[in-house]
Amino acid sequence: MKLKRGLGKGLGALLSPEDIYDLESPGSFLCPIEKIRPNPDQPRRRMDHDSLEGLAGSIREKGVLQPLVVREVDGVYELIVGERRWRAAQKAGLKAVPVVIKDVSPDELLELALVENIQRDDLNPLEEAMAYGRLVNEMGLTQSQVASRVGRERSTVANFLRLLNLPDYAQTDLLDGRLGMGHARALLMLEDPE
Repeated sequence: MKLKRGLGKGLGALLSPEDIYDLESPGSFLCPIEKIRPNPDQPRRRMDHDSLEGLAGSIREKGVLQPLVVREVDGVYELIVGERRWRAAQKAGLKAVPVVIKDVSPDELLELALVENIQRDDLNPLEEAMAYGRLVNEMGLTQSQVASRVGRERSTVANFLRLLNLPDYAQTDLLDGRLGMGHARALLMLEDPE
């Protein structure tokens, strides 16, 4: 059975199609960029510099087309979705960006940030494995529940979670792109006592 890689419970749970492009909707406004802070639970450990520069160029030319999703915390706005756009907007020299404010708990913030980033094709395999691990360990979800929420097979989630058993040097190489997923899985077989 092939599962659809949609946003599952991620971004669709936060925004209606109207919210995405309508700054007139409640909770939407242009926010000063310095009032926004990154999400400390961002699963992405590295952002590709060239890709960010390309996005900054696009933003200079066309602006930020889709609002960032934030929550208000102590007078500032913490990102839920849109950290790449926020960083690129800073590089592009923007002073304000469109945002939509959503009221979410810290647990919901963690889950939404992880699920939304897992859905992206450019997430590194180890980052994806770490995100699944956090959903299991911090949210108390089973592998089947994680798979359902992110639109993956349970076996795929299990295989990614196994990457967390790699030795530190192999995890670093996988994160840096010096080790591919296939080689990492082969290493697991060698390192696995069974």
